[in-house]
Amino acid sequence: MSDKVVFSQLSRKFIDENEATPLQAQQVIYYGLAIGHHLGVIDCLQAVLSCPWPEYQLWIATLTEEGEAQRKMAGVTRYGEIVIDSSHVAMLAKAFSAALNQQTNQQQSWSQQMLSMLANIQQESAIYLMVRRERG
Repeated sequence: MSDKVVFSQLSRKFIDENEATPLQAQQVIYYGLAIGHHLGVIDCLQAVLSCPWPEYQLWIATLTEEGEAQRKMAGVTRYGEIVIDSSHVAMLAKAFSAALNQQTNQQQSWSQQMLSMLANIQQESAIYLMVRRERG
């Protein structure tokens, strides 16, 4: 089995509803987001895109060379994982859109999925992506 890169998207947040009313649960989520911690909140991530490691590297190489988007996506190489949140949407959407005309059909498919995920984040800023290299 070979290495791959998996994009997981926040699908929901879980709070023990026996411990909190819906209003309290919502307040805990927003407070946790505001201070950057997850206070008794479990993020439920769902895998939404997967690509083989060598192909991932070729795909991100189509982004503007030495650009901020390419550096962000190459963080998977350096750190094993990256988080993509609302602060990255505009920069990444621009880069993936611009790269479409030089990509293979498979890369274009991944870029279109990425653009869709970025649009989801733009609509709901609490959504984020966890991009992780899984060694096989």
